[in-house]
Amino acid sequence: MIVFEEIDPFKKDFKGLLKKYKTLKDDIEVVQQVLEILPDARPPFSFRIDNLGIESCVIKVKKIACKSLKGNGVNSGLRLVYAYFKDDNKIVFIEMFHKNDKENEDRDRIMNYF
Repeated sequence: MIVFEEIDPFKKDFKGLLKKYKTLKDDIEVVQQVLEILPDARPPFSFRIDNLGIESCVIKVKKIACKSLKGNGVNSGLRLVYAYFKDDNKIVFIEMFHKNDKENEDRDRIMNYF
Protein backbone atom coordinates (compact mmCIF):
# COMPACT_ATOMS: atom_id res chain seq x y z
CA MET A 1 0.00 0.00 0.00
CA ILE A 2 1.29 3.44 -0.93
CA VAL A 3 1.47 6.17 1.69
CA PHE A 4 0.33 9.61 0.53
CA GLU A 5 1.76 12.81 2.00
CA GLU A 6 1.39 16.50 1.18
CA ILE A 7 3.81 19.35 1.66
CA ASP A 8 2.37 22.54 3.21
CA PRO A 9 2.38 24.61 -0.03
CA PHE A 10 0.36 21.83 -1.70
CA LYS A 11 -2.23 22.04 1.07
CA LYS A 12 -2.55 25.77 0.40
CA ASP A 13 -2.89 25.19 -3.38
CA PHE A 14 -5.52 22.54 -2.79
CA LYS A 15 -7.52 24.68 -0.38
CA GLY A 16 -7.66 27.52 -2.92
CA LEU A 17 -8.70 25.20 -5.76
CA LEU A 18 -11.34 23.56 -3.55
CA LYS A 19 -13.16 26.89 -3.35
CA LYS A 20 -13.47 26.91 -7.17
CA TYR A 21 -13.97 23.19 -7.72
CA LYS A 22 -16.26 21.74 -5.05
CA THR A 23 -15.74 18.11 -6.13
CA LEU A 24 -11.94 18.28 -5.92
CA LYS A 25 -11.72 16.26 -2.70
CA ASP A 26 -13.53 13.35 -4.38
CA ASP A 27 -11.57 13.85 -7.61
CA ILE A 28 -8.21 13.63 -5.81
CA GLU A 29 -9.34 10.41 -4.11
CA VAL A 30 -9.90 8.89 -7.55
CA VAL A 31 -6.40 10.02 -8.57
CA GLN A 32 -5.00 8.37 -5.42
CA GLN A 33 -6.76 5.11 -6.27
CA VAL A 34 -5.17 5.14 -9.72
CA LEU A 35 -1.73 6.00 -8.28
CA GLU A 36 -2.05 3.06 -5.84
CA ILE A 37 -2.05 0.76 -8.87
CA LEU A 38 0.10 2.74 -11.34
CA PRO A 39 2.33 5.24 -9.50
CA ASP A 40 4.87 5.70 -12.31
CA ALA A 41 4.54 8.12 -15.24
CA ARG A 42 2.03 6.98 -17.87
CA PRO A 43 2.10 9.11 -21.02
CA PRO A 44 -0.13 10.75 -22.21
CA PHE A 45 -1.71 11.07 -18.75
CA SER A 46 1.41 11.80 -16.75
CA PHE A 47 5.05 12.57 -17.45
CA ARG A 48 8.28 12.46 -15.50
CA ILE A 49 9.76 15.94 -15.05
CA ASP A 50 13.39 15.69 -16.14
CA ASN A 51 16.39 18.03 -15.89
CA LEU A 52 15.78 18.90 -12.25
CA GLY A 53 19.21 17.77 -11.08
CA ILE A 54 17.72 15.66 -8.27
CA GLU A 55 17.39 11.92 -7.79
CA SER A 56 13.73 11.94 -6.75
CA CYS A 57 11.26 10.81 -9.37
CA VAL A 58 8.96 13.81 -9.89
CA ILE A 59 5.88 13.29 -12.03
CA LYS A 60 3.31 15.71 -13.45
CA VAL A 61 -0.23 14.45 -14.06
CA LYS A 62 -1.88 16.34 -16.91
CA LYS A 63 -5.12 14.39 -17.20
CA ILE A 64 -7.30 14.70 -14.10
CA ALA A 65 -11.06 14.27 -14.34
CA CYS A 66 -12.89 16.92 -12.30
CA LYS A 67 -16.64 16.53 -11.80
CA SER A 68 -16.95 20.28 -11.22
CA LEU A 69 -15.83 20.85 -14.80
CA LYS A 70 -18.59 18.91 -16.50
CA GLY A 71 -18.11 17.84 -20.09
CA ASN A 72 -14.32 18.05 -19.96
CA GLY A 73 -13.53 14.58 -18.64
CA VAL A 74 -9.78 14.21 -18.15
CA ASN A 75 -9.22 17.43 -20.10
CA SER A 76 -10.16 19.54 -17.07
CA GLY A 77 -6.92 21.51 -17.16
CA LEU A 78 -5.94 20.55 -13.62
CA ARG A 79 -2.33 19.58 -13.03
CA LEU A 80 -0.82 17.59 -10.16
CA VAL A 81 2.89 17.34 -9.41
CA TYR A 82 4.16 14.65 -7.06
CA ALA A 83 7.33 12.87 -6.03
CA TYR A 84 7.29 9.08 -6.10
CA PHE A 85 9.62 7.19 -3.77
CA LYS A 86 9.51 3.60 -5.00
CA ASP A 87 11.72 2.14 -2.24
CA ASP A 88 9.62 3.76 0.51
CA ASN A 89 6.31 3.09 -1.27
CA LYS A 90 5.43 6.74 -0.81
CA ILE A 91 3.99 9.58 -2.88
CA VAL A 92 4.36 13.20 -1.80
CA PHE A 93 2.03 15.73 -3.41
CA ILE A 94 4.01 18.86 -4.28
CA GLU A 95 1.73 21.12 -6.28
CA MET A 96 -1.72 21.36 -7.84
CA PHE A 97 -2.85 24.08 -10.22
CA HIS A 98 -5.09 24.85 -13.17
CA LYS A 99 -3.31 25.38 -16.48
CA ASN A 100 -5.12 28.71 -16.98
CA ASP A 101 -3.68 30.03 -13.70
CA LYS A 102 -0.13 28.88 -14.29
CA GLU A 103 1.79 27.52 -17.26
CA ASN A 104 4.35 25.24 -15.59
CA GLU A 105 5.22 23.56 -12.34
CA ASP A 106 7.15 25.47 -9.67
CA ARG A 107 10.64 24.05 -10.11
CA ASP A 108 11.94 26.11 -7.18
CA ARG A 109 9.39 24.46 -4.89
CA ILE A 110 10.46 21.02 -6.12
CA MET A 111 14.14 21.85 -5.55
CA ASN A 112 13.47 23.28 -2.08
CA TYR A 113 11.66 20.19 -0.87
CA PHE A 114 13.58 17.47 -2.68
